[in-house]
Amino acid sequence: MSVAAKICGLSTEAAVTAAVAGRAAYLGFVFYPPSPRAVTAERAARVCAGVPEGIARVGLFVDADDDTIAAVLAAAPIDLLQFHGGESPERVADAKTRFGRPVMKAAAIAGPEDVLAAARYEEVADLLLFDAKPPHRPDALPGGNGLAFDWALIAGRSWRRPWMLSGGLTVELLPEAVRISGAAAVDVSSGVESRPGEKDLDRIAAFLAAARALG
Repeated sequence: MSVAAKICGLSTEAAVTAAVAGRAAYLGFVFYPPSPRAVTAERAARVCAGVPEGIARVGLFVDADDDTIAAVLAAAPIDLLQFHGGESPERVADAKTRFGRPVMKAAAIAGPEDVLAAARYEEVADLLLFDAKPPHRPDALPGGNGLAFDWALIAGRSWRRPWMLSGGLTVELLPEAVRISGAAAVDVSSGVESRPGEKDLDRIAAFLAAARALG
């Protein structure tokens, strides 16, 4: 059984095509304007128009209000909402009901207390995503910072929801990250870029090939 992979921060048809060709399970589109990977709903709709059935199109939001999410969903074919901010369990539950989409909640991990805090979302989120806690600087983004956390923090734990590993992953680090964490699904953004926001097609292909070879 190979490891399912999500390529996040997609913004061009070429990158989407590479992700589909490499058999990515999830395609991520960032609707958070401060990010160098941010896209409009209209652009996301254009670049993922030809995505085949069976590949989930994920919309990443950071503490977005209902109007923002609704505007994206009205224009782009998003299958799954990813909340990557400080959204509460109540907000996750409300969004699932309001928008009729499953929700993946990202949890920022730096220490054991963060893993315990993530458990609050097991009852309401459809998936969990474990990412590295952002660095303490004003320009830090909620994710996509190219930082990894101690994968042993989540190793051996039984979660009630499917989960995905993120944070500083590269094709070189992937085998060790999966071995230590036990992840069955992984998420990558900066690790397949030539610079922030610019996806490298060869790196996408290599990462996805490595994920398929694991299991």
